[in-house]
Parts: sequence; structure tokens; C-alpha cells
Amino acid sequence: MKSIKMFIFGLIVGGVLAFPLGINFGRDVPLLSNPFAKPTMQQRAKQKAEQLLEDTKKAIHEATKPAEQPKK
Repeated sequence: MKSIKMFIFGLIVGGVLAFPLGINFGRDVPLLSNPFAKPTMQQRAKQKAEQLLEDTKKAIHEATKPAEQPKK
């Protein structure tokens, strides 16, 4: 019975610690920073610019992809 209680306690503590670390990992920010802090205007502009750059790269790649040759 004691081992079950310790297991449940470990799950709860692990979940509480892993939740903010997972949020920070997903946002690509330092793991020990505040996961609930709102990003600054500079950070949001940088993220939007990076996303725009990636979308532009994909569009250029798709536009310059050689046409597929029909199989004979």
C-alpha cells in the first residue's frame, strides 16, 4: 500500500514539475523561465518574422520544384 501511495505522489509531483517545463520547451524559451509570462512586442515581432521567412522559403521551394516527368 505504501508503494502505491509513493507512486501516486510521484506522479503528482512529476506532473506539477513537468507542466511548466513542457510549456517552455514548446515555446522554445529557456526551461526555467516563467511559462505564463506574455511575450514582449519584440519577441512577437521576431516570431512572426521567422514564421514569414519559413513560409516564404516553402513557397519558393514549391515554385521552383522541377515538374515531374510522366512515366513511360
